[in-house]
Amino acid sequence: MGSNNTDKVPIWEKANLTIREAAEYSNIGINRIEELLKIPNCKFVLYVGKKKLVKRREFDKFLSDTVEI
Repeated sequence: MGSNNTDKVPIWEKANLTIREAAEYSNIGINRIEELLKIPNCKFVLYVGKKKLVKRREFDKFLSDTVEI
């Protein structure tokens, strides 16, 4: 069972993204996304242990509702 590019799920179909994937997906820098995830009551952060993931649908909504980041 080798892992190759045909086995990967496209970013726009994933429910949760890593910070690096979210940066690539949104064209926002990694450092800025990390800052956004630290905001109290951030609606698009998902903690998996110490790891932070970005909930893609909530992140999309945040981006569409936000004028300036």
